[in-house]
Amino acid sequence: MHIHILGICGTFMGSLAIIARQLGYEVSGSDTNVYPPMSTQLDMAGIEIKEGYSAEHLMPVPDQVIVGNVMTRGNEALEYLLDQRLPFTSGPAWLHEHVLRTRQVLAVAGTHGKTTVTSMLAWILESAGLEPGFLIGGVPENFGYPSKFSKSRHFVIEADEYDTAFFDKRSKFLHYCPHTLVLNNLEFDHADIFDGIGDIKRQFHHLVRIVPGGGRIIFNHDDRDIRDVLEMGCWTGVESFSAMDASATWFADSADPGASRFSLQRQGQPCGTCAPGVFGRHNIANATAAVAAAVHAGVGVEDACRALESFSGVKRRLEHKGTFGGIRVYDDFAHHPTEITATLSAFRAQQPQARIVAVFEPRSNTMRLGVHADTLVHAFGEADRVMMLEPDGLEWSVRDLAERMIPAAHVCTSVDAILDILMHEAHGGDSILVLSNGSFEGLSDRLVSMLEQRAGPAVQGPDFRTG
Repeated sequence: MHIHILGICGTFMGSLAIIARQLGYEVSGSDTNVYPPMSTQLDMAGIEIKEGYSAEHLMPVPDQVIVGNVMTRGNEALEYLLDQRLPFTSGPAWLHEHVLRTRQVLAVAGTHGKTTVTSMLAWILESAGLEPGFLIGGVPENFGYPSKFSKSRHFVIEADEYDTAFFDKRSKFLHYCPHTLVLNNLEFDHADIFDGIGDIKRQFHHLVRIVPGGGRIIFNHDDRDIRDVLEMGCWTGVESFSAMDASATWFADSADPGASRFSLQRQGQPCGTCAPGVFGRHNIANATAAVAAAVHAGVGVEDACRALESFSGVKRRLEHKGTFGGIRVYDDFAHHPTEITATLSAFRAQQPQARIVAVFEPRSNTMRLGVHADTLVHAFGEADRVMMLEPDGLEWSVRDLAERMIPAAHVCTSVDAILDILMHEAHGGDSILVLSNGSFEGLSDRLVSMLEQRAGPAVQGPDFRTG
């Protein structure tokens, strides 16, 4: 059976394509944004990617077309699909029908930290011998690929609140029907599809409504908006987690917010020590959530904590690209002010003497609309130097914001200009953090290549990860 995926290089759709290939389907796809790591993963799986959205990509006619949520009416391939009455479905609906319906699903939802918690949880279950299937919106270093089909009854999935498809505006996670649900946090995001935080809470409430009574909801004790969601109605047993409040069901006790080692308590009783290898208060909470979810799946607390000691992080989550002449280069997916602040704070705790240079691309739909522009003013406070790209199509002025930022940001209109400045200014002892949820025109890889030419091959020093 041949399936063709429109929007195949998105993190969800690309991971779905790999699972379909593992199930024995012939898989092809179309996209306009073809870049690593997803393009590399698809190539390794033997999946053909066609550039653009031509109607010719659907000739000969596939048995089914899976439509990604990036597709909108007026697109040539989509209009051809509708005119020719080709069979189509959404990615989440296909996944539920072919994989999730017969599995015990462990889903991780929330505005931030989904990829890290899902990766941690999958690794814990793998280390415990449960051989879970999984679908993650990133590439966990421990596995080297973002998704896997297995015959195990356990399936771990990153549960995104973004909408499903042009014909199904519900959040994707409503198709997953989880047995174990982690609610990590909630903030306003995706301003292109949600009018406000209330809209997002409503979708999360719908998700809570489909968790069975015999399941479990593990929620962030410190997040008021998550608590609001549960107060809208909950019919499932709950457990809370916190890295700040000892009254939570699961409490991570750590005096050092920049540390990676912490003592774990359950119902006020010590139950283990965790050292997950990623840093920062937010990752201490992430690890605690992952342990709690794994325990509900039948893993012992000590086994879960032991597995986290070998957790290696996720690509593009403060991924260390190498050190060149004393200059460290990192690539990070942070694109929301809260994520940027958490990443820089944790990084500063680990490298207090480094000159931190943050290079940021305002790329997400929410960021391009300017919803979080004012919040960015203080998000880079731990950086010593900030550089920002001013792309075309923004509905706000990067230059006006840059003047108010602390520290003030230098604005460039091209990646080439950013690279020129970095190569001129960077010196030994600097740590350069490239922050974007897109390819950033390959900035981090291009910077690595230029530094390597100047200083020689990378030297692998300490790999400070914040998840």
